Amino acid sequence: MDQSLGRMLWRRGDWAAYFGLLANNLTNLLTLSSLLLFVVGFPKEMVYGRIIPAFGLSIFLASVCYFFFAIQLAKKTGRSDVTALPSGPSAPSIFTVTFLVILPVFQQTQNAEFAFQIALVWCLFEATILIVGAFLGDLIRRIVPRTVLLSTLGGLGLLLLAMNPMLQSFETPVVAFVVLILIFINWFGKSPIFKKIPTGFLLLLAGTALAWIFGLQSPDAVAAALSTLGFNPPEVHITSLIQGIPHSLPYLASAVPLGLANYVFDLENIEAADAAGDKYNTRNVMLANGVSSSIGAFFGNPYPVTVYIGHTGWKSMGAGIGYSIATGISMLVIAFFGLGALLLSIIPVVAIVPILVYVGIVSANQVVRETTKSEVPVIFVAMFPWIANWGLTMVNNIFSAAGTSPAGVGIDVLLSKGVYYNGLFHLGNGAPLSSLLWGMLAIFAIQDKPLNGAITASLASVLSLFGIIHSGKVGFAHPDLLPFVWAYLMVAAIYLYKYLMDRRNPQLLEEA
Repeated sequence: MDQSLGRMLWRRGDWAAYFGLLANNLTNLLTLSSLLLFVVGFPKEMVYGRIIPAFGLSIFLASVCYFFFAIQLAKKTGRSDVTALPSGPSAPSIFTVTFLVILPVFQQTQNAEFAFQIALVWCLFEATILIVGAFLGDLIRRIVPRTVLLSTLGGLGLLLLAMNPMLQSFETPVVAFVVLILIFINWFGKSPIFKKIPTGFLLLLAGTALAWIFGLQSPDAVAAALSTLGFNPPEVHITSLIQGIPHSLPYLASAVPLGLANYVFDLENIEAADAAGDKYNTRNVMLANGVSSSIGAFFGNPYPVTVYIGHTGWKSMGAGIGYSIATGISMLVIAFFGLGALLLSIIPVVAIVPILVYVGIVSANQVVRETTKSEVPVIFVAMFPWIANWGLTMVNNIFSAAGTSPAGVGIDVLLSKGVYYNGLFHLGNGAPLSSLLWGMLAIFAIQDKPLNGAITASLASVLSLFGIIHSGKVGFAHPDLLPFVWAYLMVAAIYLYKYLMDRRNPQLLEEA
């Protein structure tokens, strides 16, 4: 077992998984850094000296937990092919915390310290949702059909993980196309080329060489990145947390839907790992995320961590346990020493993001493999909210870049051009939960479980009433959301009617 465990700790496929997961985490780190520095206007010493080191610490702590969970699973099952769960930040949280909490507080007060305090309380509150929810995770996994959980994760993988990297690939085809085809041949195909070179190294080598050959990387960028180097260990910020608590209540409402969304993400990724053969304890994983996020908040990180999407993809590459803990250690070192910008000035993101395209495809393909023929429609039903979510983000970013808004252009004008912005807004907001709910509405219709369908529709009505789904912000009984409240109640009535009719006709139930 010791030899097999040793082989599992670092396998050939760990290299590719390591580079892919590290690239994703680095991209998130640079994204939040740019937002805090250039959009919010936080001082550099706060971003590089407090937030980023604590951010790296949070990811490292979760990775350590996943590392031990994987070893325990290997020892319990006697298997040498266990793949560790990947750790990373909650990507939606980066934008939500920044734009719904940090930015408005800083604009109102012009006090970076105060905005920082409020954001830490927000993160701690969301971590509490994960910790409390850890004791309900297994129950929810038993209630929600696997097809629905995997379908929701498949939409997330394609739209949030793979779509933007695919767009980046088409912006720099001289690099990305070669990397993509190498991925198709070596990981999708049955006869890899350059067999003696680990595919992860091959992708990195080819992409980096092409980027420098075609002038996409600059020595000046390397020189500029060197100026950001320095040792910045995290410091405890308990006082900041305590000071922020009395003023944080107005901003905690946005933590509820995102906390529930992160909760769903974790459940979906745990279910996906289970379907791939690695059965992790739901409660332990959820507690690890909640505790890691809480500790991160105490050290100055306002962004919670989660089980990152991609376990199935990394497993298909042949990854074991090493890639996840290696990524956690790398993020810790990079965050403490400010190495992120330097690495990406040497190794182009476009050389690595095609790996994320592969992971997104594999995540979506998993639900196809695991779903019976009659339940295939659920996959596509659950994907619509994710498509709308991605489209809404793109549209809003375009309006923002143009210095205007949908209201400024006019909703009627957009409608006359075939842009159903209101529909995009309502379907795209709350995508993690609405994808799950609509997947359940569809599968309970297919499985002829009308009572379950009625309960699901009633729950959707309540969530709509409080603005947790189909709305950009939480609020009770907003006029724009009342049509959704009534619509879901009517859906519940239809399911309930069918349930009562089926009970009156037992023969129909037996035939079904």
